Order: sequence, then structure tokens, then C-alpha cells
Amino acid sequence: MAKTKRKSTKKNVSKGVFIKESPWSHVMEETSQGWECRKELIEKIERKLKGKVVVYFSSFYDEDAMMSDKDAEMIESILAVEHSGGKIILILNSAGGSGMAAERIVNVCRSYSNGQFEVIVPQKAKSAATMICFGASRILMSPTAELGPVDPQVKYHNDATGEKEWISAQEYVRSYEQLMEMAVSGKAKRIETLIQQLARYDARYIEQLKSAQKLSESISIKLLKSGMMSRLTEEEISEKISAFLIQEVTKSHGRMITMAEAKNKGLRIEEIPLQSELWNWLWELFVRANWAVTMHARKVLETALSGIAT
Repeated sequence: MAKTKRKSTKKNVSKGVFIKESPWSHVMEETSQGWECRKELIEKIERKLKGKVVVYFSSFYDEDAMMSDKDAEMIESILAVEHSGGKIILILNSAGGSGMAAERIVNVCRSYSNGQFEVIVPQKAKSAATMICFGASRILMSPTAELGPVDPQVKYHNDATGEKEWISAQEYVRSYEQLMEMAVSGKAKRIETLIQQLARYDARYIEQLKSAQKLSESISIKLLKSGMMSRLTEEEISEKISAFLIQEVTKSHGRMITMAEAKNKGLRIEEIPLQSELWNWLWELFVRANWAVTMHARKVLETALSGIAT
């Protein structure tokens, strides 16, 4: 990994003098992976791509790191101060979260960039993070990076283990509908057993899950229709991105959708060669920022001028 250059002195503004930084402070900065470790990399990427770079990383191991409306507010707080217009490049690595938060983030980035909004995926942009990619005018990713399905997930109590697990909302609804079909058709051999199984479901919750599925599809199609797939009808867009929307296609919410697969579905994607200078910078940035959100924070939101860790 290339070393990030640092000045050996820093200015004490209150006293107007220069104080030599100790090697210990450098070591501590490297260990904590603070913003200063990535600042120069962000500047290099900005010069290379000629746009304002915003880095958004969230932990894949902490449920509290899921994307929320506060993230859109933080991004706007930074852009309102630092950006006067023109291209915005969001470097995104996230497991996802709220689809409506993704929609708001896209709206903020589009508004402050006059529609010149691009996303770079250094490794994974899953679930609602994939929705953010849908809202970009262009996605940049390497052959090893991945997007993912956007079908909603829900917590399910596993009676066998006694623990709660994430499952697809489509699976939950489908299992309910299959039981109902058996009950209505009279194909069930023992109606008592069937009634016991159906008693575990709440019909109101089923309707909520169906609404969540429709919302996810609606946001995805809206973002693509207003951007990189503007020439297609909503029906054509839905058909093209069915692998992102329908659980039966990918079988698992965590399954990767590669750059080549996403490009084949009609997304406007540009490949970043693995041996390129740009990829070297991006991979170092990924390693450093991913370490920060794994060991020290849930999320980092950074530019060349400022950094926020929460």
C-alpha cells in the first residue's frame, strides 16, 4: 500500500508558531485510520476525474450503520458549504438500508451537481446502496466490485434456533400465499395443521410487506427512468432489472450482481481496469476507509476538505 504523504510540521493558529509533529502522532493516525490518511487519495481522484469526490462508507457488521435519512442530511450539509456546482462523484461502499434514504441521497447529489452525478463502487454497493447507483448518470466499478438485489428484507424468528434472521419479504409473503392457496383449493390433507401454520401470520403485516416490495420497485424504476434509462418505459425498465427486483431470480439477497451482469441489464457502467493508477488509489482508499468503519466507526463521510465519522 502506498504511503500517504504528510507534512512534518503543523501550525498552531492561536500562537502563530510551527510545531514539529512527532513520529508517534503519525503512527496513531495510521492506527486509527482518521480522515487525514485518506485526504490526499481523495484529492488525487478528484484531479483525475475532474469532479467533487464524496466518500460514503458504512459498516457491514453493525445494523445501526444502515443507511438512513440522516445520511442525506449530512451529505447536504457538506455540499452546501463546500460545493459550488458541477460534477459530484460518490465513492460508495455500503450494505444498504432505507430505500427512501437512498432516494433522498440521490436527490441531494443530483441537485448540487446539476445532474452530473456519478457513483464509484470500490467493492460492494448492496440493497439500498444499489438504488443510489440507479440514480447516477454513470457507475464506475471494477470487475471485482458488485451490486446486489434491492428486494426488501425483514427480520424472521427462527423457531429452530430461537434467533431472529433476515429473510426476503418476498419469501415470507410467498409462503403465506402458498398456504392460503392450499386452504382455498382444499388440497390440504389435514386442514387443522394448515390452520395452525396460517395462525403464525398476521394479514396486516403481509400487506405491509407487499407495500414495501412495491415501494422498492417504484423507487428503483423512478430513479432509472429519470436518469440513465430515460428512453425506456417503466415496464421495459422493470423487465430489464428483474434480477435486482425479484428474489426468485437471484435466490439470495446477498448474492453478487457483477459489473458485467449489471451492464448487460442496461445500466450505464464504465469499467475501471484493475491495473490502472485510478484503481490503485481507489483500492487504498477502500482498505483504509473500510478499516475505519470496521474498527472505529459505523460510518465515514468524507471529502478532500472535511471528514465525519459516526
